[in-house]
Amino acid sequence: MYNAKNCRLTLPCGDMDYIRFGTGDKPLVMVPGVGDGLKTVKGTALPFALLYRSLARDFTVYVFSRRVTLAPGMTTRDMSEDLNAALEALGLKAAAVVGVSQGGMIAQWLAIDHPDKVGKLVLVVTVPRPNPTLQQAVSLWLDMARRGDYAGIMLDTAERSYSEKRLRKARRIYRLLGNFGKPKSFERFILQATACVNHDASAMLGRIACPTLVIGGGRDSIATGAASRELAAAIPGSRLYMYEALSHGLYEEAPDFLTRVADFCR
Repeated sequence: MYNAKNCRLTLPCGDMDYIRFGTGDKPLVMVPGVGDGLKTVKGTALPFALLYRSLARDFTVYVFSRRVTLAPGMTTRDMSEDLNAALEALGLKAAAVVGVSQGGMIAQWLAIDHPDKVGKLVLVVTVPRPNPTLQQAVSLWLDMARRGDYAGIMLDTAERSYSEKRLRKARRIYRLLGNFGKPKSFERFILQATACVNHDASAMLGRIACPTLVIGGGRDSIATGAASRELAAAIPGSRLYMYEALSHGLYEEAPDFLTRVADFCR
């Protein structure tokens, strides 16, 4: 169904899980957020393909996790180098690259350092540099991770990400499931979250030359809407679209989000 496949690359830097689906001629690369530190995309090809099936006809979609074993002190720029190695291994160039939250931080560096890999760039609910709102949220998640409080991370993320209507459902789910899906170790999450709060590409965003769409939420209580506006102002010729009534989880809540992304990437 949708040509969905679960895959793993063995690279010089280590193993990397990724999934692939769709039958289109155009490659579209998706880079997920910091939640990848809790669970990679391993085994999620079919659920992803169903969720993003509207992309499957026009694109072949690749979703890349960070490498399985991260090195202490890794930065978002280091993670971008790993992603570039994966694209090299698969022969992918001039792809449409969609980065969400921390994935958007990694995508910024990919477009700066390896412009041949990025034909179009979509940056969703992400930041050019640290800000107090992001630092406060991620610092709390780091404290929870060090205590092994998986349910706390999930519930706090939901509280910051969704509208009240969606939250009513999310709260019931998280309280019911508790620690279902809890990772054996929080080490990957801690390393990725630390890279988030240290990300700063602001001085080099002017080097991004590909067509770029920045999408932000006016009520984003993790990255902030101001960060999306700052990104768009710093990237030459970029477009900005704000979902003023939505927060960090707008990519799940906005009914036209995938259509907007697909139209731009075509």
